[in-house]
Amino acid sequence: MTSFIDLDLSKGKDVISKHIYGHFVEHLGRCIYNGLWVGEDSPIPNTRGIRNDIVEALKAIKIPNLRWPGGCFADNYHWKDGIGPREDRPCMVNTDWGHVVENNHFGTHEFMDLCEELETEPYICGNVGSGTVQEMQQWVEYLTFDGQSPMANLRKKMVRMNLGRLSFLE
Repeated sequence: MTSFIDLDLSKGKDVISKHIYGHFVEHLGRCIYNGLWVGEDSPIPNTRGIRNDIVEALKAIKIPNLRWPGGCFADNYHWKDGIGPREDRPCMVNTDWGHVVENNHFGTHEFMDLCEELETEPYICGNVGSGTVQEMQQWVEYLTFDGQSPMANLRKKMVRMNLGRLSFLE
């Protein structure tokens, strides 16, 4: 017995969003630190502190977007702790994943740099646990506003200090 299926491709109207195939990097134990972020002085081959082998592996699978700073971890992450000179960034205890002490050396600029290297869209998670609406509004302004404002000016200052690129705006 032979079966046939007739497909009328002109009737297709729904498109599956590429974004359902996105990925995430979260501060799960050592996923970030000693995982994808090793710092510029590491003997592990890296570009601006981000491991080259991780970049190449993620590039190969062509991820459409990358979510950060995570799920549970985002509820305790305060983005301003992850900007500025790395040696001045406050450490925090990751109470969600193993009580690991994190130095915040991987922050906003490093994440955006990673997304640029991967040629993928950033997906930022807000802190809805211990953060505020104002904190999230300021982070969005920091990331996206190209004019003159307190957060845009702060971002431009960080870029001038060579603390990380946000080249899509600079």
